[in-house]
Amino acid sequence: MLNSNNQSLLVVTDLKTQFFTEDGVVKAVDGVDFDIKRSEILGLVGESGCGKSATVLSIMRLIGVPGKIVSGKVVFENRDLLTISDNEIRDLRGNQISMIFQQPQSSLNPVFTIGDQLSEVIQIHKDIEKAAALERSVDLLRVVGIPDPEQRIKSYPYELSGGQAQRVMIAMALVLEPSLLIADEPTTALDVTIQAQILDLMRDLRNQMGTAIILITHDLGVIAETADRVAVMYAGQIVEKASVTNLFEQPLHPYTQGLINSIPVLGEVKERLDVIEGNVPNLINLPPGCRFAPRCRAYLESELTICSEQMPVLRQEGIDHSVRCWLYQDTGINTSQTNF
Repeated sequence: MLNSNNQSLLVVTDLKTQFFTEDGVVKAVDGVDFDIKRSEILGLVGESGCGKSATVLSIMRLIGVPGKIVSGKVVFENRDLLTISDNEIRDLRGNQISMIFQQPQSSLNPVFTIGDQLSEVIQIHKDIEKAAALERSVDLLRVVGIPDPEQRIKSYPYELSGGQAQRVMIAMALVLEPSLLIADEPTTALDVTIQAQILDLMRDLRNQMGTAIILITHDLGVIAETADRVAVMYAGQIVEKASVTNLFEQPLHPYTQGLINSIPVLGEVKERLDVIEGNVPNLINLPPGCRFAPRCRAYLESELTICSEQMPVLRQEGIDHSVRCWLYQDTGINTSQTNF
């Protein structure tokens, strides 16, 4: 459940990140706006290549060459992360904002024990002896549900299962009790049982420690179970934002509707799953107007020529619900009750 404190911890405004390649400029993040409140879980959802990871890497200022953050604001605790010094952002990473990745085994050093790696992070940020850091490491492994943590700190990464490695990465992210945790596809490589355990762990961390979480995924099932609010991304832009209840009860954007309609329903037999026809646009050569228009059944059926001519803005449509779609703007057509 959401904390009653509605103060925004992080506010992202008009964030634009581009990659300058030999083939052209890739508009990976193109005018993204969202916020996350304290103790809230925000789901950032969309198919591969839509800009989810580029968005959070921009927030952390971890975009490498040939990428560049070209404009926008990322205000965290009243500081714009895009304008503070390199030393300030390095101090903030892992301290107030931590990030976990979808491939935990590749993030752990194979030649050092789990205890060595956890205690090193603690010693870098806190002036304590290694023995005390190892003791703190054991406590953290216990918090994230690693059995027999006193022995497990002596293990090497190759001796861990995928679920255990992900728990270690979460423990490492929590070393300094950050107020914001960014989780980039944290359950993708895990089986269903372990996935559920990791999601339960993240909810517990939010409830017990008040940690706000940005959860990046392409899995709407994960979003339904875990998130408080959702931002749906398509081709570098957010096309819909809503509470998780509103999103699933009344999705507005045709892309969101297509994603939800394509989910298999237990006990419901379909000859074939619904699909979204067509392909994601090339981020170097984007279509004019709405980026989803070439694949949009609603656009084809309503014959709204403006969809292929002008880009719609992200507009408020009810309480805690906004959508980037001409079907809900001043076009003379009201389709708010229609599911395409």
